[in-house]
Amino acid sequence: MSFRLKIVAACGALALGSSAYAATGTIMWHDLSLDLAKMAAEATLAECQANGFHTAAVVVDRAGVVLVTLRDERATPQMMEMARRKAYTAKMFRRTTKDWAERTRDGQDIAPQRDLEDVLALAGGVPIQMGDETIGAVGSSGSSLVQDDACAHKGVAAIANFLK
Repeated sequence: MSFRLKIVAACGALALGSSAYAATGTIMWHDLSLDLAKMAAEATLAECQANGFHTAAVVVDRAGVVLVTLRDERATPQMMEMARRKAYTAKMFRRTTKDWAERTRDGQDIAPQRDLEDVLALAGGVPIQMGDETIGAVGSSGSSLVQDDACAHKGVAAIANFLK
């Protein structure tokens, strides 16, 4: 093998090795866009308003950071905070807050999770899924727990076709 061919072969091996390393050294994921977050929040709030409730809706991204907060003119700051915490909880535990509240009720081994900062064990938080990834969550607060849960589900349903 000529010297020149050996150099070319060595460079090729290095390039392939670097590509393989780069491919295993990176992570790719999906995240929720601001447009979809707005759509989900608006649908959540509209559902509650249609049923006569003055609520707040919050949408968080895959990191649990708020993307959108909407509130009815009569919604209180406490409602906004509870909606944020419900969305955060649904995102972090990748399940509805209704389900999470049942799983962590008193006497359960994982009940101490309720003591974690920013979590809230009340219905009204729903994760946003894209395949197996949880890319965000919707939180609703200001009506009954059953209605908060229904409103948050409506918000997620409003964007479901964009997540396929």
